[in-house]
Amino acid sequence: MNARRVGALALTAALGAVVLRRVLRSDQWRLLTMSGSSIASPTAAGWVTDFLNASYYARPRGLRSVDDLRLAFGILTTRWHRLGGRRLTAYDAIAFHRAFGRDRFVDAARSERGRLDSAQLREGARRLIGPWFADAWADPDRRGWGIAFETAGDKAAHLPERRLRNARLGPLTPPTAPGREQIWHTYPSVPVPSAQRVVEALTAVETWPDYGSEIGRFTPLRRRGLDGQTFEIEVIGLTSTRTPVLLRGYVTVTRLVTVGDEPELAAYVRDLNDAMTRFGRDEPPPVPEGAKPLVAFDLTTHDGHFLGDARNRLVLYEQDGQAYLRAASTWDPMKWHLDQVYSRAGRYEQHAFWGMESAEESMLHQIAQATARERAPA
Repeated sequence: MNARRVGALALTAALGAVVLRRVLRSDQWRLLTMSGSSIASPTAAGWVTDFLNASYYARPRGLRSVDDLRLAFGILTTRWHRLGGRRLTAYDAIAFHRAFGRDRFVDAARSERGRLDSAQLREGARRLIGPWFADAWADPDRRGWGIAFETAGDKAAHLPERRLRNARLGPLTPPTAPGREQIWHTYPSVPVPSAQRVVEALTAVETWPDYGSEIGRFTPLRRRGLDGQTFEIEVIGLTSTRTPVLLRGYVTVTRLVTVGDEPELAAYVRDLNDAMTRFGRDEPPPVPEGAKPLVAFDLTTHDGHFLGDARNRLVLYEQDGQAYLRAASTWDPMKWHLDQVYSRAGRYEQHAFWGMESAEESMLHQIAQATARERAPA
């Protein structure tokens, strides 16, 4: 090979490396790498979404149960945990087919072919994981982080940071645009039966997956309380009525204020209400006049989040003897690729998740329902 050709090949390789590096650093590429879940590799995406589809999304609306969707996620996450934190791969589809395939594709007496009902999910989990699974999943002392543990001791020994191994946790990305250029939005308040039970639910961070909705769920990634906690958010988008697609993002609680420090909480609410009034477009204040705030905290995005540079707030307050949970968000103007995703599907899901639509879609409604009972079920 002559020197000229060697030089040309070297130049081509160098240019290719530059282009590849730019692609890998691009915002579009970062969004693409946030598809799926940290517990499943890209090779598992097809059968994982198929399993969720069979457990929930393929059912007629009247036959769906969010409890079963959480159970399906629990089976996947418990399998990941039992494998020592190894990501699920295409190979794991074989074990799932052995455990659930007959009920899905042969025995159509209880559910339509291709679907799984609640009993079939539990029976398959017994074959896949062990005979103890169903009892453990129903026991709050043996359920946490979306995982069923064989013993309470196993739960106590769990290290949620293992999930960080395959998380793409970039730097924090709070909104930085001037206030008037940011998007400000207050979501509907959701009545809750007991402020104290909501506080207990929110501060027991390992229970957050128990409040997952059909749109998404939060999983804590650190062995610590709410203050400073980092969550992986798995958002479930539907490219059609029966095709779920997973997208994930990360947020961290960067500020937590409670009624234990009333001056700080009052200042937080005053500043938030003032900013929403000044910068929001006909947006109501997150905490109504005359209401008593109890807890408020910020969830700040990390790089690669599907909302871009954003901050969400959750506030718990009481008014006229009724407790309410409410979300309020601010984010910078989105880059074009994020804006396209948000305009086509994200806007509805964002609003529904924080309480604007049905209870099945909203995490806040799921918290309200769970805290209406003495102990939150799976």
